[in-house]
Amino acid sequence: MNTKRRALVTGGSGDIGGAICQRLAADGVHVIVHANANLDRAQAVVDVIHGAGGSAQAVAFDVVDASATATALEALLSDGPIQIVVNNAGIHDDAPMAGMDVERWRRVIDVSLHGFFHVTQPLLLPMARTRWGRIVSVSSVAAVLGNRGQTNYAAAKAALHGASKSLAREMASRGISVNVVAPGVIEGQMAADAFPPELIKQTVPAGRAGKPQEVAALIAFLCSDAAGYINGQVIGINGGMG
Repeated sequence: MNTKRRALVTGGSGDIGGAICQRLAADGVHVIVHANANLDRAQAVVDVIHGAGGSAQAVAFDVVDASATATALEALLSDGPIQIVVNNAGIHDDAPMAGMDVERWRRVIDVSLHGFFHVTQPLLLPMARTRWGRIVSVSSVAAVLGNRGQTNYAAAKAALHGASKSLAREMASRGISVNVVAPGVIEGQMAADAFPPELIKQTVPAGRAGKPQEVAALIAFLCSDAAGYINGQVIGINGGMG
């Protein structure tokens, strides 16, 4: 059995997710890189980690599908507990609420919020039995400040704040911390489409987009032994936006 701590990173094949996976692996963690459907994308991140001398594996399942998630997690737990969970899976599908259809509202909330429950809940008791665990969910500055066209996304991510604060109170006595990281504008495909350079200069006091590696560094710290007393917090990483 692998004696390294094991981390599951949902949405691990995207820009931020890939950076998180690589950083955790560099810190000596065995990383389970999750993708929604495209296993090849997750495997590409695993290959990069292996190339750097790290330990990782790829997995694909839809976090919205409770039974598919449970089956996948059961297989992963057969190798032992997963002590680090990074809930990074999320989508956005923007529209003013006055023109938003029900499907667009539900799907965004399904992935971020119901996905958080489907992934995290089955891992809690095995984690608690080890008396050590780290759960970090990736939110957004939109959940803190609001953002036009993102009522669905802001609702989904803000719900993680309340859920995480409550779960932190439930699990803290078992050596488990539960925190939220709320990034602002971060370099990558999502930001490139929505935030041209002029807009970034207007809206971000730091005058630049953040790097995925900067988000990954914060998450890696929260997943470390040194951060054990940080619990139930929502930590912004947004260049001074608020």
